[in-house]
Amino acid sequence: MTRFWQRLDGTRRTLVATLAVVVFMGAMAWAAVPFYNWFCRVTGFGGTVLVSETGSEQVLDRTMLIRFDASKERGMPWEFRPLQTSMEVRIGETGLAFYEAYNPTDRPVAGSASYNVAPYEAGGYFIKIDCFCFTEQVLAPGERVQMPVTFYVDPEIVNDPDARRLRHITLSYTFHEIDLPEEYTLPGSAEQAALSPEDGGGTELN
Repeated sequence: MTRFWQRLDGTRRTLVATLAVVVFMGAMAWAAVPFYNWFCRVTGFGGTVLVSETGSEQVLDRTMLIRFDASKERGMPWEFRPLQTSMEVRIGETGLAFYEAYNPTDRPVAGSASYNVAPYEAGGYFIKIDCFCFTEQVLAPGERVQMPVTFYVDPEIVNDPDARRLRHITLSYTFHEIDLPEEYTLPGSAEQAALSPEDGGGTELN
């Protein structure tokens, strides 16, 4: 590499250096979004909540008011709303809330939900155990579903000088339309009937 560089004249060196910078900046731009998303998930930065497989081992006497918000990306045809506007839970207590989605169109629509909490300093302490936002959702024409989210507020929030004075947290979801999964078949369609032995289709194995 050193010999190659020494063989180049000034103009070619400048050209090679410029190309290297362009390639490097392009690579950094490509990596920035996934790295930022990972950083937010790990730290709760920007109101991104954390995830746990289990509930908290500690429940405090102090309570927190959780507010629920729903919105849609422009062009998303679903109706989407929280089934409760707010809920008061003890810090460390596992809460269960529901959102409802309805597809009023005559076609199946797939959606993916992005989420965050406000104020931002609460992001690292709002822990989800399970959520409809972890997977994509597909609604058939006219289908209405209720989607749960289980969560708790980490008791460590009371030890954070910036977050311990919080008395309420708002959990917000935004649904975006995405492409239908390739394996999706419309309920009641000929393709699905061919795969359902109980409906008289397909081949039943003994």
